[in-house]
Amino acid sequence: MAIEPTDDLIQLQRASDEAHQAVRADPTPEAWAAWRERAGAVQAAVTEWATENGKPRNEVEAAVKKAARYPAPEA
Repeated sequence: MAIEPTDDLIQLQRASDEAHQAVRADPTPEAWAAWRERAGAVQAAVTEWATENGKPRNEVEAAVKKAARYPAPEA
């Protein structure tokens, strides 16, 4: 059965991805700190969701990244 990430998890991943892009564009200490903070929030949320739902953490993380980076076209 496929893992369906929540909108909250997807939004957290997108915020982390945006912070990563900011680091790539301008690698200041502030940009790195923001990325680390957002990436940590994603990791914690993914771990919590996987534990609560009895799913493998790595599969949840992959599903979240896929949903955040390659959204399905709207019907």
